[in-house]
Amino acid sequence: MKFSSKKKTSNIILLVASFVIVSLILWNTNSFFRKFKEEERHKMEIWAASQSEFLSLPEDADPGMLYLKIVQKNTSTPMILVNKGGSIKTNNIPKELTLDSLYIQNKIQQFKGENTPISIDYEGEHLETLYYGNSEVLNKLKYYPIALLLIIFLFGAVLFFFFRTNKASEQNKLWAGMAKETAHQIGTPLTSLLGWNELLKTEQINPEITVEIEKDISRLQTITERFSKIGSLPKLDKHDIVEETRNAYEYLKLRSSKLIIFSFTTKVEKQAVLLNPSLYNWTIENLVKNGIDAMRGKGNIDIEIVLDGNYVNILVADTGHGIAKSDFQNIFNPGVTSKKRGWGLGLSLVKRIVEEYHKGKIKVLSSGKKGTIMQMSFKV
Repeated sequence: MKFSSKKKTSNIILLVASFVIVSLILWNTNSFFRKFKEEERHKMEIWAASQSEFLSLPEDADPGMLYLKIVQKNTSTPMILVNKGGSIKTNNIPKELTLDSLYIQNKIQQFKGENTPISIDYEGEHLETLYYGNSEVLNKLKYYPIALLLIIFLFGAVLFFFFRTNKASEQNKLWAGMAKETAHQIGTPLTSLLGWNELLKTEQINPEITVEIEKDISRLQTITERFSKIGSLPKLDKHDIVEETRNAYEYLKLRSSKLIIFSFTTKVEKQAVLLNPSLYNWTIENLVKNGIDAMRGKGNIDIEIVLDGNYVNILVADTGHGIAKSDFQNIFNPGVTSKKRGWGLGLSLVKRIVEEYHKGKIKVLSSGKKGTIMQMSFKV
């Protein structure tokens, strides 16, 4: 309990620290962007001041080296100069685009949105208006926080996927270990039961008793075999899925309450499928028992086999209370159960047997007040 609490506290601290670091990076980037923008504004004001001085000179006067140096220094910031007569000059804008008046007007509107225009005046007289946009470096810097957030998000997603996969792997190992240990524990008394049954055969008792005991021992051996296969890839061989389904159906029908009405229909006489019979029978039993529980021990259980293209579908229907549509996927998760008693592992094991071991599919085909239909599909 203490370990769990410490782990939770560490996760919270790590989450808060990550949030603080990301916030500081974004704040620092934003501060740098604003500072860079102010520096660019300052340069444009200097450029505008030098332009004002140049415009005030007589036409035959030498503008001087300082003006030329200031003008030539600006090679990155796009500019549009509009004089009081409406004449337009551009700088750092592709020449082929300057001939398009609509493009220039759109650019002026864009620049006005990015930066406040600078009025170039001399001795109180308005000479020109300078519209300028963000430089390429500034535009890249503007999108840097978005790129950073995207990288952090992707990194977080990768970490989440890694830890989730790792946790699922640990859980699988735990369930597999428990299953194998259960099989081992059952094996010891099972051996003794075999010996006791052989001893009973030598006594003067009703032979039907030992026959029934043998059936129960055989059943325990099947259960032990199933548990021992969890956690390792079982051997799959070609088996007639119709026959295997019928065998499971007959077994369950004989051992269920008379209040349960069973029916078995198949539109396929024989169909070979790669199966592990022991595990496949387990899936049928789990689905039928879940149906019986949903009906509270009274109702109809219908099993149907249908060929659908490259798949053979096994439909197990009950007349129980049904499943909410929002739980169609959740019911296959470990620990999810509507029963007061139970671990919620039955459908989780069924899903693992069908999809992981047999490379098939399982889903809730339909569910409502009239009952539920579960469908397993196996490739033929």
